[in-house]
Amino acid sequence: MKRYHRIAVIPGDGIGTEVISEGVKCLKALSEIMEDLRFEFQYFPWGSEFYLNNGRMMPEDGLEILKGFDAIYLGAVGDPRIPDDVTLHGLLLPIKMGFDLYVGLRPVYLFPGVKSPLSGYSGGEIDIVVIRENTEGEYSNVGGIVGIDERNLAIQGALFTRKGIERIITFAFEYAKENGRRKVTSVTKSNAQRYGMVLWDRVFREVASRFPEIQIESKLIDAACMDVVRNPKGYDVIVGSNLFADILSDLTASVIGGLGLAPGASFNPRDRRYPGFFDPVHGSAPDIAGKGLANPIAAILTAKMMLDYLGEKEAADLLYRAVKKNLSEKKVRTIDLGGRSRTDEVGNDIVRILRSL
Repeated sequence: MKRYHRIAVIPGDGIGTEVISEGVKCLKALSEIMEDLRFEFQYFPWGSEFYLNNGRMMPEDGLEILKGFDAIYLGAVGDPRIPDDVTLHGLLLPIKMGFDLYVGLRPVYLFPGVKSPLSGYSGGEIDIVVIRENTEGEYSNVGGIVGIDERNLAIQGALFTRKGIERIITFAFEYAKENGRRKVTSVTKSNAQRYGMVLWDRVFREVASRFPEIQIESKLIDAACMDVVRNPKGYDVIVGSNLFADILSDLTASVIGGLGLAPGASFNPRDRRYPGFFDPVHGSAPDIAGKGLANPIAAILTAKMMLDYLGEKEAADLLYRAVKKNLSEKKVRTIDLGGRSRTDEVGNDIVRILRSL
């Protein structure tokens, strides 16, 4: 019996169109290798060019269009011609918040064959999962700007609810337990942010009491940023608010070879009425767009996470093995990893490995 998945593909901006092509290429190769696996890809030209032509990042009924798909696969969003807050609040956040995709899952792993900028670490020795609360916190659109000239006043609020905090922290502990991880670190700034972050700390302790087998730790964001570079092996699962986990996922990616290796997934583990949303952690990198220099591995690993979400474990494992083999061989890699290969050459090599496994 054939398994059939409908994927909404939004290549987006900059290098997004380049890296997403390689991810789709790998998924198509998997469907040829595994005869019972089929994908239907439908492309949507939403993003910055769409905004410049229509005044919106996506159509007004964009969520209605997307909700019929099994998953959404996005390349990147961002364009120097448009303020970043417009692109973020026009596409990514409406999807995550509109579909209540409250879990942001961002694994960070030092692959064998990749050199960390930190001395003394080899493949497999850095293995962190950053779990981000996706629908509340500092990215909530609460506040405004009033007044003119020197009387400008900006108020920026952060929204935290007990429900929102409890469900993301609970997911972090359940994820740790199910995946054999030993420790969960909560990251806040409760010494300065006395309400939302204090509530977060309180709920963290309450949830942790239900998982006595898991070690716990609470750190302030500034200390965590220092410590995750000084001692990345001291971290296992990190859970944080929308802003803090966003910062830490970029920082932790830098110690395992860069954003070109950092995948991302957003989903609701309790409610599958809406599609999961899958996009690599990196941005649109307009400075290298169209030059074939972008590393597609983050997008390919993101496709692997999408396969996991769709229940296609065998295909996901096969794709992961192919990426690991490509990186361990050190032959076909982009400039960010010290190589000279183009974006499509890396994708072609991973397809070659897939067919050989």
